[in-house]
Amino acid sequence: MTSTDRQPTAPDRSAGAGRIRAFARRPYTARHWPDLIALCWATVFFWASLSPSLVPRPWYLQGVVGGITAAIGYALGAAVSWLAHALVPWRPGERTRARLWQAYWLLLPVLTVLLISESARMQRRLRVLQGLPPSLTWHTPVIALFAILLWLALLLVARAVRLGARRLIRLLGRLLPRPAAYALGALLTALAVLVGVRDVVFDRGVVDLADRIAEATNDGTEDGIHRPASGRVSGGPGSLIRWQDLGYQGRNFTGSVPTRDRITAWTGKPARDPVRVYIPSALPAAFQDERPFAAQARLAVRELERTGAFDRRVLAVAGTTGTGWVNPNVAEPLEYMYGGDTAIVAVQYSYLPSWVSFLVDKEKAGQATRALLDAVRARLAELPADRRPKLVVTGESLGAYAVEASFGSAEALLDGTDGALLLGAPNFSPVSAEIRRDRDPGSPVWRPQYRDGAHYRFAQFPRTDLERPPARWEFPRAVYLQNASDPVVWWSPDLLLERPAWLDEPLGPDITPEIDWFPFVAFWQTSVDMAVSYGVQAPHGHRYGTGAVDGWAAVVPPQGWTRADTDRLRAYIGHRKAAY
Repeated sequence: MTSTDRQPTAPDRSAGAGRIRAFARRPYTARHWPDLIALCWATVFFWASLSPSLVPRPWYLQGVVGGITAAIGYALGAAVSWLAHALVPWRPGERTRARLWQAYWLLLPVLTVLLISESARMQRRLRVLQGLPPSLTWHTPVIALFAILLWLALLLVARAVRLGARRLIRLLGRLLPRPAAYALGALLTALAVLVGVRDVVFDRGVVDLADRIAEATNDGTEDGIHRPASGRVSGGPGSLIRWQDLGYQGRNFTGSVPTRDRITAWTGKPARDPVRVYIPSALPAAFQDERPFAAQARLAVRELERTGAFDRRVLAVAGTTGTGWVNPNVAEPLEYMYGGDTAIVAVQYSYLPSWVSFLVDKEKAGQATRALLDAVRARLAELPADRRPKLVVTGESLGAYAVEASFGSAEALLDGTDGALLLGAPNFSPVSAEIRRDRDPGSPVWRPQYRDGAHYRFAQFPRTDLERPPARWEFPRAVYLQNASDPVVWWSPDLLLERPAWLDEPLGPDITPEIDWFPFVAFWQTSVDMAVSYGVQAPHGHRYGTGAVDGWAAVVPPQGWTRADTDRLRAYIGHRKAAY
């Protein structure tokens, strides 16, 4: 053997290059057992997901939360494990690893069963706290199985992406230097995942499906709803909008207007037919132009003029939810209080469910409502000051955001109206976010006191909450109905990594003291809470019941209106067939 033969190959001192080559040389399939550290993280995250959140949830959604959070925990644990192996050269021996696995499999089933059973107890306590019967179906083995299957599905998807990235890097390595191939492959994989999830799965899958379902629903009419006989509402005789063009929620809104006979029977005094104007997103040809929201506003003013709305005592502009819904428990109390001498106008910017509207066209809510308000206020400005109706605004959920986005600040809201009643405003709503941020020291975020309650007050139990603080309450007034347990109010991406203020002491009146915050876990818990936020009774979750009666009585009380009148109207509205 010559000296040349004995000369060793020069070592590659680039650890990064070596890892890249090792990564690319791995086979296209991954058959290795899950990492123990990652499994422990996944298990701890699953256990954390069993803690209670804002509203009670059914067992199958607990399985969903558990599976998603376990997958997140596994991903984080895998990253920690990789980092530990990269930084610490020591590895436990074969016997030590075997004993660690044995301990894991011995403790896992016992602790999981105990914690799932404990979660059932905490869910029962939360149900009692929110006025629900304590009975609860909580399938311990099924919850665990559901979570495991979902975790495995997400894990397989993640591994498929990783294997695809490895193959792509190997192909690119034939054309590019290894570091460049690795960087470009990782970038292309990330882009493919982003485009696939956003454009294929979400836009062409979830959103398209929701759009088709919502479009079919929008063409229908709720049982018991018929074209109104009153010419004072859209879709009735003489209306500028045809009944069949109003859409599902528009027909529900105008077709359920109380008649003057019904109002007279309750008040005992002669009443008027209320005015209800509703402008759908699909406009008649004569009103279509390149600015759809301006066209809607122009048609709304024309319809308000036709119905005599500007001669009424109160004119309410209502922000709608994503589907175009206006809560009848908010509209009717105002009409009964004023003996029908009211007008309510709303525009539809979408027929999609609110959660889809929030994701794809949230800005439309504010734009449509702002255009309507600008047009209505411009028309009111043409009237003598002593002949103008009181202008109030209202909205629930995404409709409350639409109203707030039309003004942008607490000062502008009351400068531009004679009062506001907003229910369950989402966390991203600008005015309520400003109030919570600048609330008086010592007041909790779930019941913020703003500038000694001079104009703004928040309530979950309005009969008593609106009386606090005892300082003088000036006009114009704004009332927020906001439940401490409403996940729509508190949901935010910040929950992923930041503990929210609504978990600070003191907790809200319907929040269990066993609630806690865990990174990532609280975000998915609150996301699932939104899906079941109507499964509780008012005033809990996203249910506000008859609270609008007290709200309107505080914001725009008719002359001579008494607490007894409020109690009687609340009882009357509460006995309606439909509960919201």
